[in-house]
Amino acid sequence: MGAELFAVEGTAAKAANALPTTVKELILTKNDIKDQAAVKGWIQTIRKQKAVCFATVTDGSTAQTVQVVMTPEQGSALTIGAAAKITGSWQESPVKKGQQKELLAANVKLLAESDPGTYPLQKKSHTFEYLRTIPHLRLRSSTSRSILQLRSTALSQISTYFTTNSFTQVHPPILTSSDCEGAGEVFAVTSSDRKPFFTDPVYLTVSSQLHLEAMALAMSKVWCMSPTFRAEKSDTARHLNEFYMLEAEMAFVENGIEEVMGVVEGVVKAIAQGLVTNEVLKKDLLTRRSGDVGLLEPEQLEKRWEGIINMPWRRVTYTQAIEVLEKAVKRGEEFKAKPSTINTNYKGTREVPWDEGVEFKFPVEWGMNLQSEHEKYLAYIVGNGAPVFITDYPKHLKPFYMLPNSNGKDEEGRETVACFDLLLPQIGEIVGGSMREHRYEMLEEEMKRRGMSEESIKQLGWYSELRKWGCAPLGGFGIGFDRLLAYLAGVENIRETVAFPRWFDRCLC
Repeated sequence: MGAELFAVEGTAAKAANALPTTVKELILTKNDIKDQAAVKGWIQTIRKQKAVCFATVTDGSTAQTVQVVMTPEQGSALTIGAAAKITGSWQESPVKKGQQKELLAANVKLLAESDPGTYPLQKKSHTFEYLRTIPHLRLRSSTSRSILQLRSTALSQISTYFTTNSFTQVHPPILTSSDCEGAGEVFAVTSSDRKPFFTDPVYLTVSSQLHLEAMALAMSKVWCMSPTFRAEKSDTARHLNEFYMLEAEMAFVENGIEEVMGVVEGVVKAIAQGLVTNEVLKKDLLTRRSGDVGLLEPEQLEKRWEGIINMPWRRVTYTQAIEVLEKAVKRGEEFKAKPSTINTNYKGTREVPWDEGVEFKFPVEWGMNLQSEHEKYLAYIVGNGAPVFITDYPKHLKPFYMLPNSNGKDEEGRETVACFDLLLPQIGEIVGGSMREHRYEMLEEEMKRRGMSEESIKQLGWYSELRKWGCAPLGGFGIGFDRLLAYLAGVENIRETVAFPRWFDRCLC
């Protein structure tokens, strides 16, 4: 029995060692490899000449390709999209246009055919809009590959950061009996026969926060990366109906939201740092191909990364933010009297000189919800190219579970809560967090004060009950992971960051 076990393990080890060399690994190989270099991948381009045949091969490990040089006979069966295994010599390219090295083929094996007449991804460039109509194939585009690699790298950095800081990764439920945000924009779950399956109504989760709080009160510091579902009929570049949230909750938070914001800053910086130190991924994201539309220019993209990693992240209160906006509106009104045109509705990726003031679509006053136009302006002016935290929002704008500030009210007697949003330039809000109300009586009172139904309060009985026994001060946050990736990748639309995006009226496969 023991000998058989060792034999199986030995076979598995051999199989692991026999995994093919990836395109990324080959590109990183500086030394020549005589006759023994091998790569498996798909033909991205092929150019057949009388005396020689050139092809570029990719395998998804990077958006970059390996140039293969072969005889016309070796390349005769190859077409765009075909899968092949190529062995030969990895050597210096005599031309050195683009790549320093190339693969001189000794043997070419066709693994899977591709009809060039019907293959949707030809050599020409394609718009993001077209690629979204073929989500099962758009993953093969260079931009999609690079963003998927960014996603993988970010997940690795997140895991490392939280492990280093003694957080425990957990798996909260996807099915829930409560609407964490209280917005009512939820997907209800039913069985295929439409008959009641659970005793109470059940929904797809809009946030893992409530369950994470229960876990934090057992494990101290927890985090998760989970899919989130919201039945919002928004058709914008910032919204999806299924998206991923990076959420964390901490017990024993003694330093208030500043402690929680420190964790947010730490994990986002770790993600960006992992990107810029990954030379292959960095090159993938900075390389612009002909026909690329909706991508930030490389120098502007590097400024984004620099802003996250090396620039100070400012903190301003909601009240201070309103004052900034009011002053901007006043300057804008003065500017309108001049014989020139005022900037309105900041859009796109251009740097807009807003120093002369601005005219907003939505009026500015204390107590209002900050709109996207306000958030982008604040990120641009206050953040100065770096992320900026907006703290201490009015109590009535935020959910029932947020902890009121220690003094209860601001200098003008208005009620605020210990919370924050993180804004990014050109994107707006990507993170929301707060201290949680940890006192049982105060939480129950707040739910009643907000007019929550007895049924809703009953459904949340387990959540309130957490406060009865050893509920240390709690704080946590949620990061819109896909929005953050869009910012780091320099794409305008969040739909480009998800392999199979779902938005209102669209769920193609």
